[in-house]
Amino acid sequence: MTETFEDIANLVRSLVTPLVDNPDEVSIASDEMEDGSLLIEIRVHEEDAGKVIGRQGRVIKAIRTLCRAAGSRNGQHVEVELID
Repeated sequence: MTETFEDIANLVRSLVTPLVDNPDEVSIASDEMEDGSLLIEIRVHEEDAGKVIGRQGRVIKAIRTLCRAAGSRNGQHVEVELID
């Protein structure tokens, strides 16, 4: 995994952790896909999922937008998923 991928995963962690009531249960997994894109999976306590999603998905959409922007600066595609 490149340094950029690690930076984006750390960005996600820094955005998600303050939002939740159970920060110890935040897990960020990243995986480089065959096409070179980065998949970031966010796992949180089931009670915190709504806080990460936000009203009408606004929070998760904003996180995805920031990650895509960070990746695009280096010509990389980034996908962010919240895992139940």
